[in-house]
Amino acid sequence: MKVETIGRLNPIIETLRGASGRVHKVLIQEERGPHKIAEVIQLAKERGLPYHFVPRRKLDLMCPGHQGAVLLLAAKEFSPVEDILAGAPKPFLVLLDEIEDPQNLGAIVRSAECAGAHGIILPERRSAGVTDTVIEVSAGAAEHLKIARVTNLARTMDELKQKGLWFVGAEGGQKGLWYEFDYTVPVGIVLGSEGRGLRRLVREKCDQVLSIPLLGRVNSLNVAAAAAVFFFEVARQRLRPA
Repeated sequence: MKVETIGRLNPIIETLRGASGRVHKVLIQEERGPHKIAEVIQLAKERGLPYHFVPRRKLDLMCPGHQGAVLLLAAKEFSPVEDILAGAPKPFLVLLDEIEDPQNLGAIVRSAECAGAHGIILPERRSAGVTDTVIEVSAGAAEHLKIARVTNLARTMDELKQKGLWFVGAEGGQKGLWYEFDYTVPVGIVLGSEGRGLRRLVREKCDQVLSIPLLGRVNSLNVAAAAAVFFFEVARQRLRPA
């Protein structure tokens, strides 16, 4: 069994709160540590998870940069797209076209979960996996959000269109602005890779491709930052009184 490690306390706490069946055990440094370690111990007790006290040097070797505790858990299992749709009467999906930086993927997962997305779809190739870095950067949100991996993203978009989904691509330089779409319909937000943006075939599958205007001297916005702007426009529109 492949085991992943999490060494930062906030993601550890969020994972334990989610009562994830992936948790193997919790290791806690014998030496005095941050006060939040008490919460880690309490959550492990409540969920009947094994926890052990070990010398800090052991944790240093296992997970450099830890904060006094290390969570060991099995690698995250991906969900079928059908399972994501099953729990979403009006789906809000996020499709990532070859996002390769784990830091960006983790930040996108966090924003998507906070904005109420039902799931994320990644291509199997040329995409960051759901690693311990992604889990930590997501602050535990990866434990609460279903993630699917598909062989062909463009083909998946065709299949989802047949189920009633609309797709909005996010890309700089477009005339249409990010809020100029009715996000109360079943929708997927499509984001391209850090350097290349949306691939041609994926862009062509989008019903609209919209932009965020840039008013400063920098001519591009980090994909994770752009993602958050789009995600919370979906949330804003869906929260409006009918």
